[in-house]
Amino acid sequence: MIGAAGYVAPKHMKAIKDSGNNLVAALDKFDSVGIIDSYFPQSAFFTEFERFDRHLEKVNRSGKKIDYLSICSPNYLHDAHIRFGLRIGADIICEKPIVLNPWNADALIALEQEYKRKVNCILQLRLHDQVKALKAKVDSLPEGSMHEVELSYITSRGNWYFTSWKGDESKSGGIATNIGIHFFDMLIWLYGDVKENIVNVYAHDRAAGILKMEKANVKWFLSINEDTLPEEIKSSGQRSYRSLTLGNEVFDFSKGFEDLHTKSYSQILDGNGFGIRDTKKAIDLVYKIRTAPIQAISNQSHTFASLPQSKHPFSR
Repeated sequence: MIGAAGYVAPKHMKAIKDSGNNLVAALDKFDSVGIIDSYFPQSAFFTEFERFDRHLEKVNRSGKKIDYLSICSPNYLHDAHIRFGLRIGADIICEKPIVLNPWNADALIALEQEYKRKVNCILQLRLHDQVKALKAKVDSLPEGSMHEVELSYITSRGNWYFTSWKGDESKSGGIATNIGIHFFDMLIWLYGDVKENIVNVYAHDRAAGILKMEKANVKWFLSINEDTLPEEIKSSGQRSYRSLTLGNEVFDFSKGFEDLHTKSYSQILDGNGFGIRDTKKAIDLVYKIRTAPIQAISNQSHTFASLPQSKHPFSR
């Protein structure tokens, strides 16, 4: 595993253990990785890539082949770490976004074929029971049916966020990529290809826009600023808000996330993991959101799009 000290790493460790497998070695430049003791206390751990690389080569030469490399590192490093895993003969399990740019995905598809290995992406919302039921419902409707969808996702972050790699768009891909990629993948999976992409707001702490898709018109809003939380959420002391409405119906998928990484690993181990081609449309979309011209807010835009914008905490 690369990125053992990261936020998502414990979910991967649990999935590895729950699926009956072993974490051979882990790498992170930060050594606050005591969580490993809860799952694989015998795992080798390295803070230097060179020693990690040497250890994996020794393991492979000993006849105990490294089967999978799990990648939980910062977004901008996924591409390089996937390439490393392919070179050592491993299949890959990588967190979203698998890469930041569409052309990086194309290059990795070519490398998969060259090394005869598979790059698997964690797209856990596709395995969520309620989301799967919703897809079955959407697929059962008459051809030409259009849905009116509103997506709101606010996950409050402190000022540390802007100092970390997550606050650097060149490293995280910005708000739409870092916190929105799995929602955009879900929307494409549910409602088909994007026909028109309108971006109304794109800032350091929020983004909003409109997607016209094959089967839906979607207005969306993403934010890490707690000031954008609805008043009833703020007054209750909560710091996050997730809402998906379909017409007048509220779709609740606030529960059922506990074992989605374990389900993802089981599917991958069975040879049915989601590959680069499965996630490429979402990569294309967030790249286009990141680079699109800002268009004026209209009556079709998300209500939160017109909320007062805040100054970057470290701007002058």
